[in-house]
Amino acid sequence: MNRLQSKPMMLVALLLASFLINLDTTLVNVALPALTRELGASTSQLQWVVDAYNLVFAALLLSSGSLSDRFGRKGMLLGGLLVFGAASFAGGYASSCGELVAARAIMGLGAAMTFPATLSLLTGVFVSRKERALSIGLWGATAGMAIALGPIVGGFLLEHFSWSSIFYALGPASLAVIALVALSVRRSAPPVAHRLDLPGLVLSGGFMALLVYTIIEAPDRGWASAGSLLGFVGAVVLLIAFILGERRAGTPMLDVRLFANMRFSAASAAVTVGFFTLFGFIFLMTQYFQFVRTYSPLSTGVHLLPVALSVAIGSTAGTRLSVKFGTKAIVTAGLALQAIFYFWVAGTITPTFTYSIIAVQMVVYGLGMGLTSAPATESIMGAVSGDQAGVGSAVNDSTRLLGGTLGVAVIGSVYASLYSTRLTATLPAALPSALTNLVHQSVGAAFGVSHQLAGYGQGAAADAVRRAAIGAFDHGLSVGCLVAGAVAVAGALLAAVFLPAQPPQEPDGVSIEPPAAVIASGDSRND
Repeated sequence: MNRLQSKPMMLVALLLASFLINLDTTLVNVALPALTRELGASTSQLQWVVDAYNLVFAALLLSSGSLSDRFGRKGMLLGGLLVFGAASFAGGYASSCGELVAARAIMGLGAAMTFPATLSLLTGVFVSRKERALSIGLWGATAGMAIALGPIVGGFLLEHFSWSSIFYALGPASLAVIALVALSVRRSAPPVAHRLDLPGLVLSGGFMALLVYTIIEAPDRGWASAGSLLGFVGAVVLLIAFILGERRAGTPMLDVRLFANMRFSAASAAVTVGFFTLFGFIFLMTQYFQFVRTYSPLSTGVHLLPVALSVAIGSTAGTRLSVKFGTKAIVTAGLALQAIFYFWVAGTITPTFTYSIIAVQMVVYGLGMGLTSAPATESIMGAVSGDQAGVGSAVNDSTRLLGGTLGVAVIGSVYASLYSTRLTATLPAALPSALTNLVHQSVGAAFGVSHQLAGYGQGAAADAVRRAAIGAFDHGLSVGCLVAGAVAVAGALLAAVFLPAQPPQEPDGVSIEPPAAVIASGDSRND
């Protein structure tokens, strides 16, 4: 082994690949207002700039994880980074929203190829539980930092360059990570050939695509609308077909019997809940900072730093603590901290609330998120055999995406409904109907109307619209926080009841690793 292929160098390369994919999760969001101004993007088009990436990413995760197990994880990782970087760079040249949405969809393909491979390669190199816990803790810390740093990086680029710079920047960054992965991650002998499970690939992709698409569209269509109900029923039918097909397949892409192992299924549920609350947090707090407290995108990112730092601390500490005190205790405590954060915010936050208290609240949340996601991920990866590490990683990643998509959709729906209802009761009756409809669209649109009215010398009306919008936003935010807190409490109870404290133990007290975990070490045939 040369010095570039030492464990620390491999760890750095894989963490940087994970960082790049997670950075894009929030990086592009700060460019949405600029896309409206420069490309004339409608609200629907802006949604698809974000959702095209998430939809393809979610749909192809399980397939990509399975294919990496069959054909090699390093090759899948390099190919994914190349697709991701090239599509991002091409997106910077887009002259229409349609071209940008297409580029984002291809970026989602690259992300699906890349992300599961980072975790499966990581757990293949770091085999003992203590090593695995530390490396997954760092992987979780990297993901949390990237999600929180996205608005800072995006805000900086937008203040100095055009919206295209956000997409251009990811191209060279991907090339740099490709070079590091190529040099530092060992390529081993090709795996033993297995027959490809094509029905499993198709059904898993169809299930995830339909489910995520239905969740994305449900807030606009209505959760109980015919389209939403048909989408959810169709997703359930595809899931049942996938499970039945995998149970009968000779070489299934996913051994569904894994879900009988509570270290796998209960931990997956904990990850889903954790990312439900995380993306709900990002959805609510970025609007609060930008609209109510009038921070710029860059300033919003800087004010979110307490979350990034505390997620990093919680992730690295959480996996170590779970080895010592048990996964059940640490994950339950993490979800409880998330619930405390949301209930605290719901009862206290106002437009003039002291930022120092908000920062403390965000530290509580970040520690809770780190203590939840990293130990739960370590539990998931410890429950799968080495030759299924890729698809095990993909399941973990799918629960993250599904939880995040649900968080934005559910909390967004609650907030939007309550915001609109409260506005109806508090807006000035004399406000023209066209302006009233505009104010109902969003708190940002309401502030725009307020500025317009002030510009025409209607100061009293402008102040009334602003006060009504802030009151409605606070009401929607508070109830949205209560919903997220209730979900976190439910997750904590599930973890406390179902999540095992430690892996199965042999009589001498040594943890039993999955049968093929040793095979998945650094010189494995699968890596």
